[in-house]
Amino acid sequence: MINIDELFHLKGKVAVITGAGKGLGRGYAEALAKAGCTCVCVGRAKESLDETIELIQEISPQSMALSLDISDISNIEKAIDHIISEFGHIDILVNNAGTEIAKDFVDVRPEEYDAIMSVNMKGAYFLSQAISKHMILKKRGKIINIASLGSYIGLSGSSVYCASKGAILQFTKTLSIELSPHNIQVNAIAPGYFLTDMTRPFFEDKDHRKWIEERIPIGRVGTAQDLAGTVIFLASPASNYITGQTVIVDGGWLAS
Repeated sequence: MINIDELFHLKGKVAVITGAGKGLGRGYAEALAKAGCTCVCVGRAKESLDETIELIQEISPQSMALSLDISDISNIEKAIDHIISEFGHIDILVNNAGTEIAKDFVDVRPEEYDAIMSVNMKGAYFLSQAISKHMILKKRGKIINIASLGSYIGLSGSSVYCASKGAILQFTKTLSIELSPHNIQVNAIAPGYFLTDMTRPFFEDKDHRKWIEERIPIGRVGTAQDLAGTVIFLASPASNYITGQTVIVDGGWLAS
């Protein structure tokens, strides 16, 4: 007998969301909190993290902010130990933190390459490594990586960003294979064009905005609410037999 309530049951779960201080990360945190999770909202800017916590505190009073720069991997183990000491377990990881420096390929400097890769790929890799060790002990877990349209298509001026997001797809597949024996599912979400602080410059360019909007069959730019169902699904028992996959949430962009 299928119990629909249990399929999407997240009460008592602890979710770590990186880049949760604003944009889509804040949306993921709000969705998971409303589904019953205690959320650990991770990011570099304490002020914006506190705003996220204020938003979700009434529905998830134990949720907390954790200041952490995931590009500095030397601090990751200490941060995870702190979360474990507070809650005893981590059930869900959403690797959302991301950065972009839009530049033509010929102008990208090594330090800019490192700044993007150290967050988008390296930080996600080693945070997943640290958290999965605890998930392995519990024999359960969900890791949700955040990919992009740039995982599938090239975007002029975003060579490093697209390379990092392409890597996220392969990382998701490989990690899913290694962690499957431990009852840990690893999947990804690839959002299309959503208006965030990072994408705002694209929307402020009238020609670029027109190009974006004309390519979306649904006829509008995405909102955080459009991602809520996907993140809850991938975090819940409803997705227990799904791993190594990427769910594209783009209003039909890639299909057009």
